[in-house]
Order: sequence, then structure tokens, then C-alpha cells
Amino acid sequence: MHKSPTPAPRTLRELRESGHRYRTVKAEIRENLLERLRCGEPRFPGIVGFDDTVLPLLERALIAGHDVVLLGERGQGKTRLIRTIAGLLDEWTPVIEGCEINDHPYAPVCVRCRRLAAELGDDLPVAWRHRDERYGEKLATPDTSVGDLIGDVDPIKIAEGRTLGDPETVHYGLLPRTNRGVFSVNELPDLAERIQVALLNVLEERDIQIRGYNLRLPLDILLVASANPEDYTNRGRIITPLKDRFGAEIRTHYPLTIEDELTLIRQEADLESLGAELPSHLVEVIARFTRLVRESTAVDSRSGVSARFAIAAAEAAAASAVRRSAITGEHPPVTRICDLPGVVHTLRGKVEFEMSEEGRETEVLAHLLRRATAETFRAHLGGADLTPIVERFSEGIRVESGELVPAAELLRGIGKVQGLSELMTRLGMGDGGESPGHAAAALEFALEGLYLTRRLSKDEVPGGVVYRT
Repeated sequence: MHKSPTPAPRTLRELRESGHRYRTVKAEIRENLLERLRCGEPRFPGIVGFDDTVLPLLERALIAGHDVVLLGERGQGKTRLIRTIAGLLDEWTPVIEGCEINDHPYAPVCVRCRRLAAELGDDLPVAWRHRDERYGEKLATPDTSVGDLIGDVDPIKIAEGRTLGDPETVHYGLLPRTNRGVFSVNELPDLAERIQVALLNVLEERDIQIRGYNLRLPLDILLVASANPEDYTNRGRIITPLKDRFGAEIRTHYPLTIEDELTLIRQEADLESLGAELPSHLVEVIARFTRLVRESTAVDSRSGVSARFAIAAAEAAAASAVRRSAITGEHPPVTRICDLPGVVHTLRGKVEFEMSEEGRETEVLAHLLRRATAETFRAHLGGADLTPIVERFSEGIRVESGELVPAAELLRGIGKVQGLSELMTRLGMGDGGESPGHAAAALEFALEGLYLTRRLSKDEVPGGVVYRT
């Protein structure tokens, strides 16, 4: 997003004369959120499928000024949602120039800034921080230390001649350095218990403790954490006092409708840089495939199936079309149904299977992909008259297809087919009939659907398949 110019005030005096009003982080977020609600503006851009479920709960929590923990399986957009919260901060906020923890000129809290404020008065220098700089994030790992999050003694400052006990010898951790901002702890239960204890004061008393220093810093911060529900229970790895200090616990979920799944894939998959077209009916196959994998009893439901599964599938399928284009000279590259089976092998590592399915992972995914293809075929071409295609095969033709079979070769194999334009319209491919790639994508999808509904046969051959009667 375009940044507006940095505000003009450069001293405390100029800041006061500008009429600037000091607000806490939670007050900023509350007032800006309410203003967007009143104006009907987007509050959490890029978030799909949470409008009627997660977002109302989150909005209530932010208005109430609560620290929040988001519970959900992997790939449900928890981190993405947390990052959008920083967009509710004021675009620019004043800080005391050179302050490590972003003290507000009206309310300095660290020793250095209090001393400067006393010495300089209204000439206290002011700098400005954009809201993009007021977001901090830490992926919780077992090796995370208190020093990483909260702070520790800086040995370099001690070596320079300062004495132990001097508050200015403290090296602040990530949390204090995000003072007056939003801080996220991803996968909170993975923090060791002693590190979780260090967060207690931050959440309740809003201060920090570092190695026995007589140091009280009233941090102004919104803390948002994410966790897997399996870990965030009495059997999990989070201490009860820390759970109690979060004001709101909100469950996230995977897209509830096929429309949301489709929107998410189109929004997140990086197809533009690949330069290949992924027709809408294939996006739908991938969306249905993802949903079937999530619902499968062969898959461990506790680990979930990430939205990245569908995104990676879309990108890999498009990449297959680009590879075919490079090898055969076909242009432009258009993804076809033959590009999807090869994706199954690369996706296997994104899914946790039940122990009983060990050794059958690829077979399970291939079966679910066929189901997704059949469902999409019935949804779009179930009522179409495909008799002209079937009649061509009754004449004894055999059509070969595969990842490296060019569109022109596929079209020559099947010959002229009546009703091709209607077929492409039903698949949402518009007027793309002039492109052999689009025509081949539509016809091959019809052939695969006819095979899955047992109106054609298909043989596996080296490098591809052969459709026949």
C-alpha cells in the first residue's frame, strides 16, 4: 500500500502544537476498527471464508482490548490474519528519536528517555514509525530463550565500563522492541514452560523482568498468539496461568464452502509469474480434491490439511503446462487434466496419514483426485450432450494424451467435434476456442469425465494414457 508522507513535527513542542493525541495501542486499534465498521471498509484484507465466523469474534475481542489466541490446525490462515491486525494501527506514530522500545514523547518509560525528557523538555527530538514497523513476530521453538523474547544483560555495554545494575546495560528482546505495537507468538505451546512463565507479567502486569534488575517497563502492546488445538488443552503443552491471561480464545477453520476454497486458491497461487493459464474447471478440481483429502478417514484429522496443499497443487499443475510448452514449443501454455496426476507425488509430504494407511499414501490421493474430477465433471458437463465425442470413438479412434502431448496433437487425434464451443462455455473458458490449448483442455477434461463415468475406457501407456471405447 502507498505510504503517506511522514508527518512534519520533529520536536515535542511541534508535536503538541500539531494537536497530536496520545492513545494506547489497544485504543488505536479499537477506534480505527470501529471507524472502518461504520464506513463499511475492509478490516482484514486478504482473509477468505471467516466473515461470518471468525472475524466477528476477533472484532469483539479487539474492541474489548483483549489479548487473543487463535486456535486452529495448520494452514488455516492464522498468521495471515494476525498480520492484518497491524493494519488497524495509525499509519504513523511518534516516538522519541533513538529509543529502542519506541517510547511515546508524551509518556517516556525507559531510563534513557526519561532522562532526555528531563534534560531537553520541549526540544525532545521526535521521530516517526510507520505501522509496518510496529509489528513483531516470533515462531516459538524449543530453543527460544527468555533473552530472545524479553531481554538480557548486554556484555558489550558492560565491557564499555558501565556497571551491572545500570538499566541501560539491558539488551531488550523482541517483545519490548515491539512496544506500542502488535506482537505475535506463533505456535505458542512449543515454548518451553519457563519461557511461558516469562510472558505472565507481560500479559497481566504489562511489564517485564530481566535477571533481577529493578526494572519496570509498562509495555503498551497487543499480544496475539496462535496454537494448534491439540496442544492447547489440559493434555497439551501450555501452562494454565498463561491461558487464563488471554482475554479471548478464537477457533479458526478451513474454508467452509467450495466458493471460498476457489477464492483462496485464485488469490494465493502465484500463477502470473509462471505464465501459464489454469482454467477455472481445473481450479475447481483442485479445490474439491483438497476438501476430499481433509474429509478422508485415511488422513489424520488432528494435523489437518493446509490451504498450502491446494495452492501448491495449483502452482505445480501450471508448472507442468509450462514444462510441456518448453519441450514441445506449444504456446501459450494451458494447464490440462493430464497435468494433475503428476502433482499427487509432490503433495504426499503435505498430508499426515493414519498409521493403517502406511504404504498406500499415493494410492489414496490418486483415488481422491479421480473423485474430485468426477464431481467437477458432473457439476459442469453432467447435462451436456457429449454424444458427438462418444460417436467419434465408436468409429474406432484412439486418442493419446499425457504431460508431453501437445494440444495440437491431441486435437488431431480426436478430429473435428461438434459442440466444442458450448463445451468450452460450460467450463467457463469463454471465447478461448481459437487457442488449441484451450480447446484441448476442454476436450481432455470431457474425455476424462467420460472415462470416470464409464462411457469410455482408458489404458496406461509409457508417458501418458490412451482413451478408447
